[in-house]
Amino acid sequence: MLAQAWLQQDLSNLALTWASEKLVKEHFDDTSARRNAMVKKTLQAVHERLTREINHWSKRAIELGAEVKAGKQPRMQPDNAKKRVEELKARLDVRTKELQGQLQLASNPPVIVGCALVLPQGLVDRFHGRKPAAEADPQLKKKVELLAMQAVQDAEAKLGHAVKDVSAQKCGWDITAITAQNLSRHIEVKGRHIDADTITVTANEVLEALNQGDKFILAIVRVDGEKVDGPH
Repeated sequence: MLAQAWLQQDLSNLALTWASEKLVKEHFDDTSARRNAMVKKTLQAVHERLTREINHWSKRAIELGAEVKAGKQPRMQPDNAKKRVEELKARLDVRTKELQGQLQLASNPPVIVGCALVLPQGLVDRFHGRKPAAEADPQLKKKVELLAMQAVQDAEAKLGHAVKDVSAQKCGWDITAITAQNLSRHIEVKGRHIDADTITVTANEVLEALNQGDKFILAIVRVDGEKVDGPH
């Protein structure tokens, strides 16, 4: 596989060219949008807070000046309040320039940090002489799931149970069955092709089983074409 002609070309340059044309602008636009939103929000907050303080100390300076003219000796001199106003104005100016400077973005060229050769599972299976997994076919997988669901619903109906498909609700099981005694059976259906040798149970399904005890049922259906074996 590594000796094939298409792998002998300059793939690094090909990747960098593609990344420059396709990825860089998208990444730059996304980063710019997030940076603009953050800076705008921060600028507004900084401006509101410092302007509020500037207004407070400006008013305070006027009040202190009036007290001095009236012959009083205030705890703070008007000049100190005025100095505080100037310091706050300078601070507002510096912070505004700092934040506006963060909007000046430049994009660096992309850098290759690693590479991988990705092979389809079917190709690997053929190389090793293995039959490809039947459920690699999404249409076949869907067919197996539907046949399994139908087999469980038919089995429950034969027992005289009321059956409801709840698989779309993502509640932790696929079928709710109500017995003649009005008891609930929560059934998780696992449909597998006849050649499959594994069944996967999710963490959520395990938790449901532990929480519900005997109410939770794991139903396994093996499917071979149109034939079903189960449910078990």
